[in-house]
Amino acid sequence: MGATARDIAAATPATRDRYVDLLRVASLGTVIAGHWLMAAVSGDGIGNLLAVVPPLQVLTWALQVMPVFFFVGGFSHALSYRSLARRTEGPVYAAFLRARLRRLLRPTLVFVAVWTVLALGAQLLGGGGGRLSGAAFRLVTQPLWFIGIYLAMVALTPPLLRLHERYGWAAFGALAAAAAAVDLLRFAGGVPYAEFLNFAFVWLAVHQLGFLRATGPGRGQLRRPGALAAAGLAGAVLLVAYGPYPLSMVGMPGEKVSNMAPPTLALLAHGIWLVGAVELLRGPAAAWLARPRVWRRVVAANGVAMTAFLWHLTAMLAVYAAQLGLGIALPEPAGAAWWAQVPVRFLAAAALTGVLVAVFRRFEAPPVGSAAHPGPGPGPGPGPGSGPRAALGTALCLLGVLGLSTTGLGGLLEGHSATLIALPVTAPAAIGMALGGWLLVERSGTSRS
Repeated sequence: MGATARDIAAATPATRDRYVDLLRVASLGTVIAGHWLMAAVSGDGIGNLLAVVPPLQVLTWALQVMPVFFFVGGFSHALSYRSLARRTEGPVYAAFLRARLRRLLRPTLVFVAVWTVLALGAQLLGGGGGRLSGAAFRLVTQPLWFIGIYLAMVALTPPLLRLHERYGWAAFGALAAAAAAVDLLRFAGGVPYAEFLNFAFVWLAVHQLGFLRATGPGRGQLRRPGALAAAGLAGAVLLVAYGPYPLSMVGMPGEKVSNMAPPTLALLAHGIWLVGAVELLRGPAAAWLARPRVWRRVVAANGVAMTAFLWHLTAMLAVYAAQLGLGIALPEPAGAAWWAQVPVRFLAAAALTGVLVAVFRRFEAPPVGSAAHPGPGPGPGPGPGSGPRAALGTALCLLGVLGLSTTGLGGLLEGHSATLIALPVTAPAAIGMALGGWLLVERSGTSRS
């Protein structure tokens, strides 16, 4: 029987940075709430509230908190890799990948499997081609892009951590400069496909800030969060005001330039200001998290955060489906009736998400003593395994998850394809790559190098 949140909270070592766990939960919770709010469902399909009411796009400067999650990822990955290296003899790359990917990919692949069965069933029964159902099969996989990016961060942690340990802030500066150079090539030089490099440079720069946070005592190397926040916010404002960047920090339908896909220098500046802002709140939050009841709730939420993220859109779509099934008309998005229904939809979606979490949470549970599961140490580290096999498996998982976020599940039987950077990919191929990659990562522990 697994440990309860109370047991885990009680076993938390005094040295654990509890604020990082709060940031992980809060960032995913903010994304979930933002998705529920922005979904503008009507009889014509699923739209975006921010496109219906453009002035609301300024809200994305608070609701686009994925940079915080990636910042937390950098902090956690640095500590996890260093801890594993201390406990393991020989190379630790494969063991590190297996440990980090297990908690991430198990719930993700279960989610993909369930929705694949639903999509196949709907298409075989002739019910998958409707406007709303087709949009739903595309929508549910879109948030998987973030898992694909996160996989890349995990895979690149060892070499980038070494660069950080040697060069410190200069390593972050090099990634930020590379992101700026890519935007120059994109907007001033018109170089095709150059913009896709910023999927790496922008997000890895934010990840590098997590390394800086994990280094040294106290606040680590982020000693002036106020200056960091001010510089990032000023940079984002100037870039949006005078550059080719849109106001929204999330992708908008039909826009020629997106700050998100691919990421831009403006999004990096936005991430810098968010990191500085959350670091300013660390002191007050630490005192709050010292309360046993508060910490137990954070531990409980942290144990199911990824499951809730994966299934929150399913819950939202179920609420709208129930509304249609009961014959309740869908009001015009952003109208008075639509806004009046927002609290009811949120409560219903939250309740359904809770049910789905109760069903699927077992696939997210980490082993006691893991980096994600505070508790007694696990003793000697695992065997090193095959690093190249683990790296290949991670790359396949990354491509599969990103491909599925691009294609959706609406065209499984028709061979529908979408473009992933410059290559066409189908949903079956993406699913096959993700599954094959996961098997390679798991099997990387059966051989030693």
